[in-house]
Parts: sequence; C-alpha cells; structure tokens
Amino acid sequence: MPKHQDFITIHAAAPPKPSLGEPCNGCGVCCAARPCPVSRLLLGHRSGTCPALQWQDTTRRYLCGMVTTPASFLSWLPPQWNAFAGRRLARWIAPGIGCDSTVELN
Repeated sequence: MPKHQDFITIHAAAPPKPSLGEPCNGCGVCCAARPCPVSRLLLGHRSGTCPALQWQDTTRRYLCGMVTTPASFLSWLPPQWNAFAGRRLARWIAPGIGCDSTVELN
C-alpha cells in the first residue's frame, strides 16, 4: 500500500519553520498541518488547515484568528469580548512561545 502523503499550503513570504523548541516566528506550519485543541473544541475542526489561521501582509507572518478576533469565528461571542477571550485562548494555545510542531517539511 502506498504511503499517505500530506500537503500543506503556506504563503511564499512566510518565515521558515523553526526547529522544535525554538521561538515561534509565525510560519503557520503547525496550524496549516492540523487543528489545535481550541480549533477542535470551539470550531469543530478535525483535520487539515485551521480556518482561523490568518496571514498578515504587514508583518509577513501568520496569526491565530481565535486569539486576535475570536468573535469573527464564534458567532455567539460578543465582539466586545474579543480582547478578553483572545487572551484566554492564547493561554491555552500559547502562540509565539515556542515551536511545538513536529511536522517535517521537505
């Protein structure tokens, strides 16, 4: 049986994926490869690229929409709660802390 191959699409200007444990640089590989616990629980996303993964042209990096503007993805969340909910979700996801993606790029 042939080996299953997964492919992800990353913006051409995205920074290269850091090594495991190095500081996060917003490369987007982790979120493009598989959904995090927040995406699974709150967005019901089970595989593939997270729908909250957002490219930022100004910073040339990916950001998590569930951290920056969660009300854009959670229709039941009032927009005025964006900052509070984003901080809480960031504590769970820990974006920007350190690379925890074991995805190997070829």
